[in-house]
Amino acid sequence: MSAEKAGDPATPGRELRYQRVYDLVLRLIEEQGMQPGDRLPSTAELTKMADVSVISVRRALDELDHDGVIERHQGLGTFVAQPRLVSQPGRAGALLGTITDEQQPVEFETRLIRLSAGMPSLNHVRALEIEEGQPVWEISRVRLRGERRTVAERAIIPLSLVPAIDEAQLEAGRSLYELLAERYGIVEAYSEQVFQVDRPSQWEREQLHLEPETAVMRVRGVSYTDEDVPFDSYQQTYRAEEYLFYVQGARASQRLLSTDGVGSWGVRTFGGE
Repeated sequence: MSAEKAGDPATPGRELRYQRVYDLVLRLIEEQGMQPGDRLPSTAELTKMADVSVISVRRALDELDHDGVIERHQGLGTFVAQPRLVSQPGRAGALLGTITDEQQPVEFETRLIRLSAGMPSLNHVRALEIEEGQPVWEISRVRLRGERRTVAERAIIPLSLVPAIDEAQLEAGRSLYELLAERYGIVEAYSEQVFQVDRPSQWEREQLHLEPETAVMRVRGVSYTDEDVPFDSYQQTYRAEEYLFYVQGARASQRLLSTDGVGSWGVRTFGGE
């Protein structure tokens, strides 16, 4: 039995066979000018083309799927994946303005799920630095790209800062932060955030139409004004497999991440392993 079939992916000094398939698929996409949605060769065809075992092909496809290069649909085949969107949740401003595709803005539809007033949890009280029992607005929305729900968002804002919110404007898709700036002069200067990869809650599953085992990226944060006044304690939930998350420092240019930056970030040793 070969080392590969026994479960040992490589013999020291030899090429990783699944990497041969990985590189082959990348080469096919590039040389044939394949576009998102184009169908790739089957597992059996890749096995013959790369002269490796089915195990190696499956391992390569797992890696390509994980890296966002391909999409596999049971019973249909393997296809070139749609480029992942780049979200910059750490950047000040409206959420949709931070999401790009090849550094171009992406068209989304914003759908208001709920606008209501109520009493905040202790976590929101602490985040917003308000007194217990002080009422807040809860604004729940989803962002759709085409017919697909891709981001779910909740914003918690104190009524003491924002006595009224125009529900019709939110239903029409207006940016919440634009409305706050226009009516109350509240402008986000910076935010503090926590990122968490997790399984979706019931609310997230309902809003994004997810299966329980689907991974999501959850961003919880607080937005502040120039005067260091917290005005929004929010949560954004993304379909994790559809996004790259980008945080930058003082420089404005984006150098590292791009939606076409596919492939392994590993290092091959000089021995070829």
